[in-house]
Amino acid sequence: MFKSIIAAMLCCICVVANSSAIKVKDIAALQEAEKNAKAGDIIILQNGIWNDVKIKLNCIGTEKEPITFKAETAGKVFISGKSCLKIGGSYVVVDGLYFTNGYSPDNTIIDFKKDKNTVANYCRVTNCLIDDFNKPQRMSEDYWVSLLGKHNRIDHCTFRNKKNLGVLMAIILEDEKSRDNFHSIDHNYFDGRPPLGSNAGEIIRVGVSQHCTFNSNTIIENNYFRNCDGETEIISLKSCENIIRNNVFKECQGCLTLRHGNNNTVFNNIFFGNGKEGTGGVRIINEGNWVVNNLFYECKGVSFRSPLAIMNGVPNSPANRYLPVKDAVVFGNSFINCTPFSLCEGSDKERSQVPQNVLIANNVFYNKKDTTLFYKFDDINGFAFENNIVSKSVKQDLPNGFDKDNLQDNQVNDIIIKVGKSSHDESKVDALQNKIKQRLGLELSNSIGFGKYNLPKSLSVIQQTTGITWKEDIKPTTKTVEIQCTNTKQLLAALADSINYKKKINIALTGIIYELNAPIKIYNQVSFTTNKKEIKFITEAQEAVFIIQGNASLNFTNANIDGSFIKATNFVSSPTNGSVHHYKFSFVNSSFGFYDVANNSSFFRAVKGSYADSLVFKNSTFSESKINILSAEEETDKKGYYSAENIKFSNNKFINNKGAIINIARTGNDESTLGPRLWFNNNTIENTIADKPLIELYGVQYSNFDSNIFINSNNEKQLIVYTDIVRAIHLQTKNKFTKSGLIKENEFGINK
Repeated sequence: MFKSIIAAMLCCICVVANSSAIKVKDIAALQEAEKNAKAGDIIILQNGIWNDVKIKLNCIGTEKEPITFKAETAGKVFISGKSCLKIGGSYVVVDGLYFTNGYSPDNTIIDFKKDKNTVANYCRVTNCLIDDFNKPQRMSEDYWVSLLGKHNRIDHCTFRNKKNLGVLMAIILEDEKSRDNFHSIDHNYFDGRPPLGSNAGEIIRVGVSQHCTFNSNTIIENNYFRNCDGETEIISLKSCENIIRNNVFKECQGCLTLRHGNNNTVFNNIFFGNGKEGTGGVRIINEGNWVVNNLFYECKGVSFRSPLAIMNGVPNSPANRYLPVKDAVVFGNSFINCTPFSLCEGSDKERSQVPQNVLIANNVFYNKKDTTLFYKFDDINGFAFENNIVSKSVKQDLPNGFDKDNLQDNQVNDIIIKVGKSSHDESKVDALQNKIKQRLGLELSNSIGFGKYNLPKSLSVIQQTTGITWKEDIKPTTKTVEIQCTNTKQLLAALADSINYKKKINIALTGIIYELNAPIKIYNQVSFTTNKKEIKFITEAQEAVFIIQGNASLNFTNANIDGSFIKATNFVSSPTNGSVHHYKFSFVNSSFGFYDVANNSSFFRAVKGSYADSLVFKNSTFSESKINILSAEEETDKKGYYSAENIKFSNNKFINNKGAIINIARTGNDESTLGPRLWFNNNTIENTIADKPLIELYGVQYSNFDSNIFINSNNEKQLIVYTDIVRAIHLQTKNKFTKSGLIKENEFGINK
């Protein structure tokens, strides 16, 4: 017994002699420890706020004895302010950091490259959280993670609320140091990315178009993606020989896109749309890409966001456009209550080359809602369909290779495991099994549709195995305060109080006149009501009466406003600093009138660079004013930017006004966004005229005009003008026009 204790003590002494644990309290001590670190050392960052720090690591550990930099307590080392982390060297581990309340002073938060000559190899970042660590302006671009070098790993991290321009995680293939990299991105939780209103809102991008012929060999597996709505592409593969497997995509408005590059494999993933609009699956471009044994559940995307979209290519395409689809395999997947898939998607004068040698086999298409299985936009002779099973509810005439059957779903916990039955022609499966075994390293069963491989039984269990292993401190719930303000002094005091204590505040304006010598800036969630009593704002010649800031919302409910004494150019303006944070505005059950200001004034102005989740005008009246109602036309850079995701006008009256009602611009031919989207329903427009179209939509992706009444409005002039550079959807139903103007449209709008 005594000899055993002595042996254990000698072992411990040996370990201590060869490595050490060093606690550091600031960046100077950290960099000194880093400079002297040797294999097996553990450098412990003291709990607390590390503000404005550039952490640069360039150590050499070994496979068995890496050099570890870890938080004293995971989640208690806060990296804040203008801070970033750069990793070089080899066998370095970073563990337990929390990036919050700041942004990177460079173009990346975590960079696997210390400088232009020193990349990381066999390094790991684990158990870290980056939360809302965004540059202040929405259009200031950065990455949250840049992966360079080879054999690096990002695992068990949580990434939440990236809002500014730029890919969240980019795998860089700029030279031979970073190609054939075999990186692993696994067990991470990507928890929300709101719509960016632009391209470059992906979660993960592997390569770029100019490097698309190089192998990356990156493995993206066992991750959980939730509400990743940044743009059309959630994951964008722009390189070759990557594997995407065992991931869950829950309620993400986008798809996994095989954008450039060949021989990528999408295997054993779950796309859980849950009926959310815009939720997609996989989009296929290029050669030799496989989509095998995936589950698509209630994915409701269309076009580029379809559950399955196989694109047309561009003849002699440059790398950055659309190389044709060849030798693709879509095998053994299950599509449950999804919207129709798309063949030859994107077909137009440029994208005119149809897919060739595409096999769609052994898939199940269960649907009790839609009667159409797929849309084709060009010649589909290059497709082979074999041994697919389709619900009898589908009424579409289908080519050979689709058999209609009475299908029943079989649910285990909250994952649909199997729909269908064993193959009734196993020889067709056998013909592929050798290739499948070689490519996937396993043999699939002969049953048709999705068969679960190495996945837990429920989505909740999968979620629990991803992301950080420590628990965040629960933030206190924001309280709502009700207050009455009879004069300007009380109003300003109430708003100032809401800023100090971050309160939601509902303000009843019980006075009659409110004099303002500067715009009121709204920083939190603020609602106004006058309880239908008429009030007046008296202002100087200023920018706006109200300016909504990022992360704020402004709501008017049951408000009656006389604008006779307003000299401000706009009644409400969005943020003027290009804030990265979104905002919301609504005007409901209210009235506004007698606003007469020169210089092209507006009731609401959406400023360039700002972004609204929603603008809502409902059950309200706008009358006797010489202003534009909504001006959202300042995004003119031809990059696909726009200023509001969802714009809704319903049950309003526009009476005796001189000015446009709506002007929205989204310029450029980018096809990566879902919006802007406009609903204009059940409105009455009477005796309203303007020296331009009353409603002008440039690049709006979706509009719905239903049951509106136009009377004596812009007669013999343009009433509604559509301008589209790429395909859009514009619906016009049950509208009535009496002595009113013309509707102008072009060939890109469909379903009118």
